[in-house]
Amino acid sequence: MHPNDGRVVSNFIVQALKNEPITVYGEGTQTRSFCYVDDMVEGIIRMMETPDDFTGPVNLGNPEEYRIIDLAKKIIDLTGSRSRIVFKPLPQDDPRRRRPDITLARKKLGWEPKTPLEEGLKKTIAYFEELLRRGAI
Repeated sequence: MHPNDGRVVSNFIVQALKNEPITVYGEGTQTRSFCYVDDMVEGIIRMMETPDDFTGPVNLGNPEEYRIIDLAKKIIDLTGSRSRIVFKPLPQDDPRRRRPDITLARKKLGWEPKTPLEEGLKKTIAYFEELLRRGAI
C-alpha cells in the first residue's frame, strides 16, 4: 500500500502513527470490508488456475463488514496513538455499505479469506512503521 493512496486503512494508520487527527467522514457508520493482500493474491491465483471454460466474473474480498468509526478506534488502539478522531461531512457519493458476495469464489475456487482484520492490521501497521523509520513517509 502506498502511504498516500487515499484509502482508509493507509490514511488511518499513517495519521495514527504520526499522532495526527484521524479523519472520519460522516458519523463513521458506513461499512467497508477489508481483505488482506495475501488472501487476495491467493484468490487471484485460484482464479487463474480455473479451467478455460470458467471465466467469471468472481468477487474476491472479505464479506465481513466493519464500521469506519470502529476501524479508526481499532487502529488507534493497535498503534498506541494519541490521535483523536475528527469528523468531516460525508461526501454525497460515498457508499454507505461495501460488502462483496463471495459465494461463487467459495463454490468455484474453494476460496475465502483467512486473515482476521486485526492480524492484517498489525502486519500493515508494522509495514508503515518501517516506512516511517526509514523516512519514506
